[in-house]
Amino acid sequence: MQKRVIATPLAPKAVGPYSQAIEAGSTIYVSGQLPVDPATGRMAEGVEEQTRRSLQNVAAILSEAGASMSDVVKVTVLLRHMDDFAAMNGVYATFFSGAMPARVCFEAASLPMGALVEIDAVAVRGKE
Repeated sequence: MQKRVIATPLAPKAVGPYSQAIEAGSTIYVSGQLPVDPATGRMAEGVEEQTRRSLQNVAAILSEAGASMSDVVKVTVLLRHMDDFAAMNGVYATFFSGAMPARVCFEAASLPMGALVEIDAVAVRGKE
């Protein structure tokens, strides 16, 4: 099976030894996305805006791979504070409809750049 690197300027550039995403067959593995606006390099404020920006980054990467949020089958959400779960969840729900992806969410002691949230995803193109 071939694997292909997915990269778009519409999401933050990978700043370490990883790719924004890897496509393997019809599966796309999106690396954890911080809430950084790729146009400005700035991080969104507050957990709701950070959740929105992180998911917009995931969506941009999936689009580059020819997929969409409706193709997502699994999500991992890292929260700096589990007390932010309800606020994150409210924004998160607006990015998905129909059969919701499987998800795990847990508190992390620290996230890069002091972020309040980081989100990764696995999508399968043509799953339906």
